[in-house]
Amino acid sequence: MSLINNEIGDFSVQAFVNGEFKKITKEDVLGKWSVFFFYPADFTFVCPTELEDLANKYEEFKNINCEIYSVSCDTHFVHKAWHDTSKTIQKIKYPMLADPTGKLARDFDVMIEEDGLAERGSFIVNPEGKIVAYEVIAGNVGRNADELFRRVQASQFVAEHGDQVCPAKWQPGAETLKPSLDLVGLL
Repeated sequence: MSLINNEIGDFSVQAFVNGEFKKITKEDVLGKWSVFFFYPADFTFVCPTELEDLANKYEEFKNINCEIYSVSCDTHFVHKAWHDTSKTIQKIKYPMLADPTGKLARDFDVMIEEDGLAERGSFIVNPEGKIVAYEVIAGNVGRNADELFRRVQASQFVAEHGDQVCPAKWQPGAETLKPSLDLVGLL
């Protein structure tokens, strides 16, 4: 079953962000674009490479009115401990959401029940709180922040220009397509 256009559920979780603990709720998400970036666990192998990749691109996401929320089933205390001990994780400025009950992971359908961990899932959520794009991949393959950023830009473009669509590898400023009978079978 597709999650496209599903509205995210209500939630209230603790986060570690900028050296502090902070409560994050659904209300904090509404009104701007968001990426929920689920990963299996802190103190692992692939996860810090992905989180660092996002940290390096975070200002670019912020510049297009998009907040990043990394999410694992660890507690906010574990996020802080990881931050305190890892130079890689110290680069993170975006909120690291704690989901020790797995509520968010279940709501986004990425919970691995037998392990108590989340799959690697990336979800783009529009300002109305609806999922407009997502990808879930195996735990042994890392994701690319550049491609995720491009997808957010494309999602924002089509939200603003409803009569146009973005072809493969579209970048801002590139040509888009206007769906019509004339294009069927020609591209």
